[in-house]
Amino acid sequence: MAKLTLSIEPDRIAKAKRYAYKHQTSISKIVSDFLADITKKDEVEEEDPFIKKLKQIEVSDEIKALSGILKGKVPDDINLWDAKYEYLKEKYDL
Repeated sequence: MAKLTLSIEPDRIAKAKRYAYKHQTSISKIVSDFLADITKKDEVEEEDPFIKKLKQIEVSDEIKALSGILKGKVPDDINLWDAKYEYLKEKYDL
């Protein structure tokens, strides 16, 4: 095993020590398992043939033109549930 030095806030270290003690493990094991887990997810995504196929699909110009039209934050003065209710009320003539 190799050693690694990390800079972490003291309060997080204290919480991590309590967590490790409670779960009868070490902080080193927790960090090691976490790093193994996140790197494994990347490897699975890179090796998954379905994901590779999705990445190879050519996106049409029509779809590219739609990209970004829904970006942005909904204004604070609009309640989406109320807007949906009003839309459905009008659509179904209620």
